[in-house]
Formats: sequence, structure tokens, C-alpha cells
Amino acid sequence: MQIDKALISRLEHLARLELSEAEQQRLQSDLNRILEMVAKLDELPTEGVEPLVYVNEETEALRPDEPGPHLPREAALKNAPQQDGQYFMVPKVIPKDK
Repeated sequence: MQIDKALISRLEHLARLELSEAEQQRLQSDLNRILEMVAKLDELPTEGVEPLVYVNEETEALRPDEPGPHLPREAALKNAPQQDGQYFMVPKVIPKDK
């Protein structure tokens, strides 16, 4: 597969970009080099190689979910742009009629 000017124009439209001619040429060149590098992976012998699920054998150490010290309400609300003394006040984002 080769990246051509038509594909660059389509990507430019989808990404809502306005690229100069030089930027389009550079992008086309970069994408073609990326595809060449990926195509080289096809040359590797992968028969009998197990798929890699994790990069290493270590597991993530999770801490127990236990309540601990918390920030007092007054301190949490201290720098809030809008609050009513008990809660943060934020603009409504979901209309009531839905």
C-alpha cells in the first residue's frame, strides 16, 4: 500500500486540518516510511511464537481498598469557584427534559 495525495487530502479533511503543500509532502513521506517499517515485520519468522499478552511477568501490586484520612469539607471547598458551603456547584450539562 502506498500513501498518495488523495489519501492525504482525505486524512486532512477528516482531521479538520489545513496543510500546506510542503506539509502534505512531508506527511506523505513519513506515512510511507512507517508503512515500509511495518512491512519489514512481515519478513520475520513468527511460526511457533506465542502471542505476547504482557511485556513482563510482574503483576501490578494493588493496595487494599480501605478508607483512610480524608480532606475536610471546608478545605475541599476552600478554592472552589462556586460552592454552597456543603457541595461544589457546577453548571448543568444534562437538560432536565431528558
